[in-house]
Amino acid sequence: MKEPKSLFLTEDSLGIVTDLYQLTMAAGYFEQRMQDVTTFELSVRHLPKNRSYLVIAGLEQVLHYLTHLKFSAEAIAFLRQLPIFHNVSQKFFEYLRNFTFRGNVHAMPEGTIAFADEPLLRVTAPIIEAQIVETYLLSSMNFQTSIATKASRVVSAAQGREVIDFGTRRAHGPQAGVLAARSCFIGGCRGTSNVFAAHALGIPPVGTLAHSWVMAFENEQDSFNKFHEIFPDDTILLIDTYDTLVGARHATVIGKKLKGVRIDSGNLSELSKEVRRILDTEGLQHVRIIVSGDLNEDRIVTLLKNGAPIDSFGVGTEMVTSKDAPALGGVYKLVEQEHGGKIIPRMKFSEGKLIHPYKKQVYRIIDKAGNFVEDVIGLEGEELKGIPLLIPVINDGKICRNLPTIREIQHTTINGLECLPEPFKRLTGAETYPVTKSQRLEAKRHEAERQLKDMNTS
Repeated sequence: MKEPKSLFLTEDSLGIVTDLYQLTMAAGYFEQRMQDVTTFELSVRHLPKNRSYLVIAGLEQVLHYLTHLKFSAEAIAFLRQLPIFHNVSQKFFEYLRNFTFRGNVHAMPEGTIAFADEPLLRVTAPIIEAQIVETYLLSSMNFQTSIATKASRVVSAAQGREVIDFGTRRAHGPQAGVLAARSCFIGGCRGTSNVFAAHALGIPPVGTLAHSWVMAFENEQDSFNKFHEIFPDDTILLIDTYDTLVGARHATVIGKKLKGVRIDSGNLSELSKEVRRILDTEGLQHVRIIVSGDLNEDRIVTLLKNGAPIDSFGVGTEMVTSKDAPALGGVYKLVEQEHGGKIIPRMKFSEGKLIHPYKKQVYRIIDKAGNFVEDVIGLEGEELKGIPLLIPVINDGKICRNLPTIREIQHTTINGLECLPEPFKRLTGAETYPVTKSQRLEAKRHEAERQLKDMNTS
């Protein structure tokens, strides 16, 4: 009988976690003896609806990938038998067997607030190396940045109240659930229900009981009492299995040791007010009210606007899938190529997809109070006002700076959003943050455009 296969990633499979055309192009470059050093930049041309900024996430996984990227003997054997590679020489597969990423990477640190059209990450490496890594880099940065940005919106809507990631069961697979938990924490969440993420990343784990616990006992009161016996110092009870208000009264029997109650259905605004009244009447003002169930930033805003006395929000599906904007259109484009001792600009002219050539840097201008004023995209090394956001993270294939902890990354996000003026971070109707190109970059772009058009039309 055939054993089922696990599709969880292992380090020896990283080489072929990519799109096939990356490897066909790599083989083509190899056979053409193209070894030019190239620079690719990763950016997001247009932000999704109701997004006025991005929270950068996914870089740590990119760095792990680039420094562990190998092709196993099994992977190479698989590639060799594919019909598309039948005319490719044995030397290419020997090259893959010894493959190591040797390039340089500059990137915005995780937690950085970024905007459309800005290079978020830059890879400079021999063309084969820079090409092979495109798919993985986009996958990691697109997904985690999307979820971290969504989480920051949910946290903003909660106005200082606790937000917990409850979304693993609704994520697009178990691995996505772990990465989503990480991204949600970067976006400002206080904890996660995902135990592996808590273990591996140091995110506070949060969880109590489900409706099945209550249903498994003869009656609700008995289920509450038994749970409290086992967890006397951490009793948070789910009170909406049968009747929420009756459940609240049953919960008050636990007394002063009760820490919280959770409501997962119904009219959360009205129910939370009634539950608060029941708790307060019994002298349990310290007991927290937690709500969950198809929450998003809009529902949270409405609940709080209606005066719902909610202390904590458990948010799942909408946050870990970024349900209203489930895909981020990041792109990874060639911007320059070193050949014959010269730097050759590379760019696209496609309408709506124009890419400026050459290595670039993003310079952030802030005022005396520390607030963001404007970002300027200029050439790398150009002397411009502002703080350069792209920093070296890999040099000659090796990580060249200490990686921040998950809490430090979250702190970067929180600080960045505090420095972003309010008109640019509204949940709806936000203004567009000013991002401009330097005069020198624009001049070089026009020069390159004329040069490349002449070459491709002659």
